Amino acid sequence: MPKNRLQELHDIGQSIWLDSIDRRMLHDGELDKRIREDALTGMTSNPTIFQKALASGDAYDDQIIDAEEKNLNSWELFELLETTDVRDACDKFAGVFSSTRGSDGYVSIEVSPGVSKSADATVEEALRLWKTVNRPNVMVKVPGTVEGAVAVRRLTGAGVNVNITLLFAIEAHERVIDAYMAGLEDRLAKGQPIDGIASVASFFVSRVDTEVDKRLEDKIARASQGEKERLGMLKGRAAIANAKLAYRLFRQKFSGPRWEKLAKAGARLQRPLWASTSTKNPNYRDVMYIEDLIGPDTVNTMPPQTIEAFRDHGVVQVTVDKKVSAAEGLLKEVEAAGISMKEVTQKLLDDGIASFQKSFDELIEGLESKQGSLAGGK
Repeated sequence: MPKNRLQELHDIGQSIWLDSIDRRMLHDGELDKRIREDALTGMTSNPTIFQKALASGDAYDDQIIDAEEKNLNSWELFELLETTDVRDACDKFAGVFSSTRGSDGYVSIEVSPGVSKSADATVEEALRLWKTVNRPNVMVKVPGTVEGAVAVRRLTGAGVNVNITLLFAIEAHERVIDAYMAGLEDRLAKGQPIDGIASVASFFVSRVDTEVDKRLEDKIARASQGEKERLGMLKGRAAIANAKLAYRLFRQKFSGPRWEKLAKAGARLQRPLWASTSTKNPNYRDVMYIEDLIGPDTVNTMPPQTIEAFRDHGVVQVTVDKKVSAAEGLLKEVEAAGISMKEVTQKLLDDGIASFQKSFDELIEGLESKQGSLAGGK
C-alpha cells in the first residue's frame, strides 16, 4: 500500500496543521482520525473560522443555554465558547505535543481584530486567552502589525507561545523574527528558561497572487500586444516567489552568533507557517501553494478541501529552497511592471484585519441573535 502523501510531507519536515475548527469534529472522531491517518500535528483558528462554526448547526446551543445564568455579554460568551473548543483541541493534540517533546501539537487562538493597533491591548488580551485555555500547547495569534511585533517580544518574554498572523511582507517577517529573539533574550537576561517556548510566523500566500494578478489584469487591459504577453507571464507567480524569499530570510536569521547563543540555551526555531494556501483562482493547480513550498522546519496550515486534494494528487519533494534567485528576479519584474509589492502587502494586511473585524462583528451579532432565540425557545 503506498504511503499517504500527507505522511510523506510530514517525513520531509513540514508539519500539517488544519486551518479549521468546529465543535462537531472535536467530538465525532474526525479530528482523531486526521491525527492518526493524515499526520495532522496542529490546528489554527481565526474569527472567520469561528464565525462559520457558530453559524452552522446547533453544536454550541447547550453551552449557550448553560451560560445564560452567568449573565455574560456576547463578547464574554464567545470567549467562553472559543476557549472551550481550543482547550479541547489542545487535549486532542496532547499526544503529538508529548511525543515531539513540544516541537509540535499546537492549537492557535486569535486575539480580536480590534486590538491590532495597540501593543498593550494585544498583550492584555493574549495573556487572558493564554491563562483561560491553560494548556502548554496553545498558541496565541497576534497580527503582524508594527504594534503586534512589540507585543510578540513582550509575550515571548512572558513565556507565551505566539503565532504571528497576517504576514505578507518580508520586512514584517524580519520584524517578528527579531521580536521573538529579543523576547527570548529578555528571558535569558532574567535567568528564565527559554526551552519551553514555541512560535510560528504565519506568512500568507495565495492572497498575494489574488492582489498582484488583479493589478496585472488592469495593466494588461491597457497594454500593447507584445506587452500583454510579458505581463501575462507574471500572473500566479508572485505569491510563491515572495514566500521563498521569506524562507530564505528565515534560514539567514536563524543562523550565526545571535541565534547560536539562544539555541545553546534550548531555544526553538520560529518556524515559517504557510497560510492562505488554498488556491483562489480555479485556473491554477489546486495544490500549487503546497507543492512549491515544501521544506524542513516549516508548517502548512490547510483547510480540509486542500488536505483532501493533496492526499489525492500532491507531489512531494523539497521545493521551498529551489529557484530562489529566479523568485527574486520575478518580483523585480513585477516591480518593473509598475506594481509595488510594498503597496500590495500593506493593502493585504489592512484588508486582512478589516475582514477579520467584519467576521468578528457578524459572529457577535449572530451570537446575540442565537442567545435571544434559545432563551425564547426555553
